[in-house]
Amino acid sequence: MRPTVILALTASMLSAENTFPMKFHKAPKPLVKNAVVENWPRFFGPRDNCTTKEGPLLDKFPEAGLTKIFELARGESYSSPIIVDGQLLHFHAIDSKETLDCHHAETGKRLWTFQYPIDYRDRYGFSNGPRSSPVVHQERVYLIGVTAQLHCLDLKTGKVVWKRNLQEEFKIPQYFFGYGPNPMVHGTNLILNIGGKENKTSGTCVAALNLDDGKTVWTHEDSWGASYASPIITKIHDRDVALVLAAGESRPAHGGLLVLDPQSGKLLSRFPWRADIYESVLASTPLSISHNQIFISDCYELGGVLLNFSKDFTIQPVWKKRFFGMHMMTPQKIGNYLYGFAGRNIPDTQLKCLDLKNGEILIEDDVRWKEGQRVTGLFRGSFLQSKDRTFSLGEDGSFVELKMTPEKIEIVQRTRLFFAKDSWTPPVLSNGLLYAVQNLKGFDGTPSRLICYDFRGK
Repeated sequence: MRPTVILALTASMLSAENTFPMKFHKAPKPLVKNAVVENWPRFFGPRDNCTTKEGPLLDKFPEAGLTKIFELARGESYSSPIIVDGQLLHFHAIDSKETLDCHHAETGKRLWTFQYPIDYRDRYGFSNGPRSSPVVHQERVYLIGVTAQLHCLDLKTGKVVWKRNLQEEFKIPQYFFGYGPNPMVHGTNLILNIGGKENKTSGTCVAALNLDDGKTVWTHEDSWGASYASPIITKIHDRDVALVLAAGESRPAHGGLLVLDPQSGKLLSRFPWRADIYESVLASTPLSISHNQIFISDCYELGGVLLNFSKDFTIQPVWKKRFFGMHMMTPQKIGNYLYGFAGRNIPDTQLKCLDLKNGEILIEDDVRWKEGQRVTGLFRGSFLQSKDRTFSLGEDGSFVELKMTPEKIEIVQRTRLFFAKDSWTPPVLSNGLLYAVQNLKGFDGTPSRLICYDFRGK
């Protein structure tokens, strides 16, 4: 692991009331008639794959950069902005308090704030703030932080509806980087990758809680622990299933995919898939390919694998590809191909194209360029897809539009949002506005911040 990174919050950023300033730049263009807009209610968006139907979008990036609407100073966090019905939720840590700020999504004006204290110091020197993002469902916010404290809040007021300290209840260890996976709603249940260790060998690995009162509906006991990938709901052979990547801290390292009935918690299938390396983690969310195929990956040793499910949920790998393993971002499926940022760290990451039919890697592209004297690129980038347009936020704050085909990956246009490390939080698009977060102080001295841009087209 790399040396300790400390995110400094300067006195100018933080008032006595622990409130962050907002800087308003200008109002966005009006939405055109018949514009298509969508909420972004959870981490990977309305379809859990970083895609949206929004449009029309900005056709050409301005030479001077995208037009800023407002900026919000940001505490310690890797959490994603969430936008629902004109409200922006910003989850971060300020002075050892995890803080959820609710803002007007188009002006940045703060509407309410909710805070609670945490006692967490990342043992590898990464952020001491939340990894997971709020989930909004029917006027309620479900929020779980780096110490696995879970709160259900009223979206309009920020008042607590119910809460549970999952770390204490289920004896959840700190793991490598604190608690990280996002919750997932299915029916009347909130499904969580718990990773409890009530005894030495196993514990409550996955649980479903009632949305209304937080009471436990079912649990799945397992020794695999919690990963940093979020559960998703999909259909396999026309049956709703919960896909949970489980991979906690253990010697020897173990983990993989759990396939559960989201209503009962019944285990339908499991598939071990984790590198035999102590500090390996699983952080790339499973991807549903078809009615009976799921893609999962590990960036440390195993790579990617396409799993085929029979009707009795027996699993058979279709192919395995050592050098198509994602560290964090789930790949994008376009046609019969996968496009993903494969590799563990910056020196060895490439944007690759893979043929789903046989697992053949067709393209390996560094996607790098020179800005002044600095070589930069996308590295472990993240995707944002709207209809037939694909965008990517690079790991150091570059933002590009890509055209990706099995023959060629090319940059259509690019701009720079900021210049800072660890820009691992995917960009968000809602109501024609683009939201991006700078998680660390920039190379140019700019502070950590959340920035809203005008991305509306004509």
